[in-house]
Amino acid sequence: MSGVIGTMRRTLLSCTSLARNGVLAAAATAFASVTPAYAGDSSLLDTIAGYFGLYRQEFAVLTTALALVGFSVMAAILLMRTRLRAGRSEARLRADIGELQVQADRFRALLFAEPQILISWPAGGHRPEIAGDTALLMPPDAQPHQPQRILAFGTWLPPEPALQIDHAVDALRESGEGFLLNLTTSNGRSIEAMGRAIGGQAIVRIRELGGVRRELAESNLRYKTLLEETELLRDFAAAAPWPIWARSAQGQLRYANAAYAKATEATGVADAIHRNLELLESDQRDDVARALNDNSAFTARLPIVVGGERRVYDVHALRLGSGNAGIAIDASEATALRAAVVRMAEAHRRTLDQLSSGVAVFDGQRRLAFYNDSYRRLWDLDRAFLDGNPDDSSVLDRLRAARKLPEQPDFRAWKAKLHEAYRAVDPEKDTWYLPDGRAVSVVTTPNPEGGVTYLFDDVTESLQLARRFDGLIRVQRETLDNLTEAVAVFGSNGRAQLFNPAFAKMWKLSAEALREQPHIETVEGWCRPLFDDADTWRTIREAVTRIENRVEVPLKLERKDGSVLDCMTMPLPDGATMLTFQDITDTENVERALRERAEALEAAGQIKIDFVHHVSYELRSPLTTIIGFAHLLTDPATGPLTPKQAEYLNYITTSTNSLFALINNILDLATIDAGAMTLELGPVDIRKTIDTAAEGIQDRLARDRIELKIDADPNIGSFIADGSRVLQVLYNLLANAVGFSPKDSTITLSAKRTEYNVVFAVTDSGPGIPPEVKEKVFDWFESHSNGSQHRGAGLGLPLVKSFVELHGGNVNLDSIVGRGTTVTCDFPIDQAAHRNAAE
Repeated sequence: MSGVIGTMRRTLLSCTSLARNGVLAAAATAFASVTPAYAGDSSLLDTIAGYFGLYRQEFAVLTTALALVGFSVMAAILLMRTRLRAGRSEARLRADIGELQVQADRFRALLFAEPQILISWPAGGHRPEIAGDTALLMPPDAQPHQPQRILAFGTWLPPEPALQIDHAVDALRESGEGFLLNLTTSNGRSIEAMGRAIGGQAIVRIRELGGVRRELAESNLRYKTLLEETELLRDFAAAAPWPIWARSAQGQLRYANAAYAKATEATGVADAIHRNLELLESDQRDDVARALNDNSAFTARLPIVVGGERRVYDVHALRLGSGNAGIAIDASEATALRAAVVRMAEAHRRTLDQLSSGVAVFDGQRRLAFYNDSYRRLWDLDRAFLDGNPDDSSVLDRLRAARKLPEQPDFRAWKAKLHEAYRAVDPEKDTWYLPDGRAVSVVTTPNPEGGVTYLFDDVTESLQLARRFDGLIRVQRETLDNLTEAVAVFGSNGRAQLFNPAFAKMWKLSAEALREQPHIETVEGWCRPLFDDADTWRTIREAVTRIENRVEVPLKLERKDGSVLDCMTMPLPDGATMLTFQDITDTENVERALRERAEALEAAGQIKIDFVHHVSYELRSPLTTIIGFAHLLTDPATGPLTPKQAEYLNYITTSTNSLFALINNILDLATIDAGAMTLELGPVDIRKTIDTAAEGIQDRLARDRIELKIDADPNIGSFIADGSRVLQVLYNLLANAVGFSPKDSTITLSAKRTEYNVVFAVTDSGPGIPPEVKEKVFDWFESHSNGSQHRGAGLGLPLVKSFVELHGGNVNLDSIVGRGTTVTCDFPIDQAAHRNAAE
């Protein structure tokens, strides 16, 4: 019996405590959540008072009920103590206990009249007691006998609210710190979680918000959010670098930030508000007031003096309630940049106007925004039409009407494809072939700000030049491929860029390998089996890879197969080097044979000269003896001669004199040919020398009845020369003319003096010299009678030429067959100047 009474007592005490604590907590929570945010709202306070009065009535009833329970318990105890004395009242006691049980159930029902959960942790305990409608927050997969899963907040709350309530519960259990949280569950329910430390226990009540409570919670949340936003906006306005202000309807400054105070040169924000400082000029403020009085916003770019410097600001003002607010954003840099952009655009326009390429810029509305003069001249469009900013389609239609666009089977589709450039990202390039034969390169470039830029270039001449160039390249390629010479071109990097089949064939190389552009060193390795001279290959490598002092280098290559190649390295303008190889084996063999023959002929000629020179010397001594004895015999002191003897002696004298002259001529020629003759230079009287030479042939002139005419100025003067050799020249010329002239003819000897020369000329009227003989008349022992009676050794004219050339002059021969011959000898006047020039 005592155990039953103890259980009832604990139950009643628990219910009483829970009811009392629940009512008090609800009242305290409502009051705490309402009072700060809505202290000035009388209607809301009435609602709260009614809400609190409801709980007060519940509390009074509960208190009364608890008092009755206490009284009943005491009565039950007294009855139990007097059971023996009052056994008859046992049934009544049982009825009272039942009534108490009913009342306890009523209190519990009152406590859980709305869906809520109570979680309590006893002091020092870790196992909580959970009471209430656990299904309120149980996850869908939880079993009824698993209420402990409510403590896993993450199962029914999003991560952030779960972490928040978890920390709040820990603080409540550890330090008794209460909390009130409004949360939203994972399934969208709005709940209130309140934690308090009561009677040494940590109690958390969780209930769903609905009706007035929900509205109060939401209003409280909105109020807090509004306060946070207001504070954030105030902080932003205070920290903003632009002047911000707010004024009342009367124009009084109500708010200003630090930037406004600095711009108005105030000591601070309070000073600016107190002195009601103005940022704008009076006329600017009037414009703002007029705009705001018309209930419209004010926006303008205005000059404002800040810190003694005039700057440009974008001013924005709005009418707000009974006042207005404004902000001024510094646009000085933007204004300067805009002006710079405008100047740059004008500069670009002027530059584009100087281009030879036609430029047309169409804006985002496809209207002509800019064109240069080259564009107008290219399409021959009227300036007034272009200045009217026509759209792209109108320009194309006009060009099509003038037959200045490519012929198209579907012009509409072609134009639509062209206008795709307005929606494109990358530039497009095309070439228009016009009906008039022109070719125009067209580049369409989308503009970042919208629109398209057209770039037109007349490439007719370029295409023609390209075609000609391609034709020339093909001709050159064919020419190169059909050359017998081997040709290879190596670039500045030393790699083969071009070769012809003859090169591959000559060096027995693979054409496929050469197309891989091998390096000169690789090509050298391929060619070494035929030619391995290291010095020659080094010269070729240097010629190919040299950067400076690039010159032509001729080379001769004698290969192992017996062939001889003539190689030439030719530097090209682009830094490349061309190598040419020509097989000169046959030419080399012929040249070698000719060289050997020439050497043999030269040796034979030298032998002949040596022989003649030797024989002449050997003949000269006995001939001198004969001449001496002939002169001795003609001397009367030796005795008289018979006529016949005198005649024979005259023949001997004449013949020996001729032979002596011949031998002297041969010796002179041999001496000249050996380079051993020295001229005895001195003044030579021209007229006297002519007379002496003429006197030497008088007997021959008389015998053949030939007349000699001398055409020379008696005062012609003199010149520096070897007189005996000049006389010998004139004598040989006259003797040669007499020998070839017929009887009763005329010979002319003329002499003329110029500033630098003395010219002698001998003209005869003989048979002339045929052209095939003319080239040989100056050779030794070449004698041709040409139908005349002349017979000679053929040394006269060679000797004349040798003497004249030894003086630095020259001999010319003009002859017409059947009309005669003229031999001209040109002597320089100043032999010293001639010798210095020769040296």
